Amino acid sequence: MNEPTRRQKLRPLEYVMLSGVMALFAGLVVLMVTRDPIVAIVGSGLVFIVVIIGIAMLLLAVAPNSTPDGEKKAPGTGND
Repeated sequence: MNEPTRRQKLRPLEYVMLSGVMALFAGLVVLMVTRDPIVAIVGSGLVFIVVIIGIAMLLLAVAPNSTPDGEKKAPGTGND
């Protein structure tokens, strides 16, 4: 087994940081508009969760799983 590279290990942290930056931006915008810190904190939390879920769903759609063991890799190979 190959040891994951440093880049591969830090990749999940990049997604969390991206979500945090977007939540911080949204929180600051809400704070400037409403001037209510509780509403800004709730808005930031909601944006953080929505962005994390959105990134996770996009990653599931982009990176398909490999072919399971025992399943044929190409149709018509004669190993049906």
